[in-house]
Amino acid sequence: MEDALVIGSGPAGLACAAELRRRGVPATVLERGTRTGAAWAGRYDALRFNTCRWHSALPGAPFPRSYGWFPSRDQYVAYLQQYADSRNVPVRHGTGVLRLDPVSSGGWALTTNRGPLAARHVVVATGVFHTPAVPPWQGRNTFRGNLIHAAQYRNPDPFAGRRVLVVGAGSTGLEIAHQLVRGGASSVMLAVRTPPNILPRVLGGLPGDLPLPLFLHLPSRFVDRMLMTLQGWVLGDLTAYGLDKPVEGPLAGIQRRGAGTAVVDREVVDAIRDGSIRVVASVDRLVRDGAVLADSTEVAVDAVIAATGYRTGLPDLVGHLGVLDDRGMPHDGRGAEVLPGLRFVGFVFRPGLTRFVGLCARRLAKEVAAQRLTAGAPAAPWTAAPPVPGDCSPPAWRKST
Repeated sequence: MEDALVIGSGPAGLACAAELRRRGVPATVLERGTRTGAAWAGRYDALRFNTCRWHSALPGAPFPRSYGWFPSRDQYVAYLQQYADSRNVPVRHGTGVLRLDPVSSGGWALTTNRGPLAARHVVVATGVFHTPAVPPWQGRNTFRGNLIHAAQYRNPDPFAGRRVLVVGAGSTGLEIAHQLVRGGASSVMLAVRTPPNILPRVLGGLPGDLPLPLFLHLPSRFVDRMLMTLQGWVLGDLTAYGLDKPVEGPLAGIQRRGAGTAVVDREVVDAIRDGSIRVVASVDRLVRDGAVLADSTEVAVDAVIAATGYRTGLPDLVGHLGVLDDRGMPHDGRGAEVLPGLRFVGFVFRPGLTRFVGLCARRLAKEVAAQRLTAGAPAAPWTAAPPVPGDCSPPAWRKST
């Protein structure tokens, strides 16, 4: 039986393994993909961070200045690999974990595609954006066009000269729609069910999220009012272009459902204003050559890209253990022990998640190391890291009074 196995080689999984090993707890990362950071490597080509490098790095591992303010997909994947290499974190690629079960004598049995494993401690760090979710639209089987989830989108080249409907107005949906316009799609429509809060990635030449540490220590209701006012000042009223005013603030939307805010470049909003991106009602159903919208309008399209979010994928893994809520989220996603030897990290909705999970990893490693000493496990040397401001204790934001 191994001491600790960490599932997932994203920032949460690598940080947990690195911190465990730093405190003398042997830990190995299991990754279902063929490379470290595989989930990030599979995102669309032009992806960039929505938060700046100051707020997005793991503690003690700043991004190089050469990455610019907002690291790209490829830069981030290289960063994760360098992080793992520099901290001697072993990663077993091509190892997908299918199910976890408790062992009567203590620890956990892991069913994997490569055979059974066992560990005294298991950390699940597969992330909230794990399994693409496509709505069960009527007519999916009869639609003659191309229907894909945003997770399958790479670049606009295959859609040049085609009529494309993008469904979902979060950061991903808006950015993909803009890329399709620039890539030569003959027409681009954006289907919107819930009007998003749209925040500029850059404001006055600087990252728009520079005040983020302050925002996270203020009442969310106050921050929401401020950010919604900022939207009006900077971007103006987009109602005439099909985007009604959002019904709740940015932080409230993220806290309640993990969505509702789109951080984009100004050019994306300009494309909505000039009609390059045509905002339409949400999709009711698909038909042979297009879609019928919620307002009964029928639109002809050659392709539908569903930027409709993800599920955690946890029900198949641990759904039988009673540790999930009705959304498939663990009861604690910040690293606390939910069952003896079982923890989840990174299952929270908040900006600056990479840095946050790094802080959670430090707390988790300290607790696991203390448990091993109490149980009589041999101590091993560990190297202290410099203190990092902040913590990962709930709640993510202070509640309004």
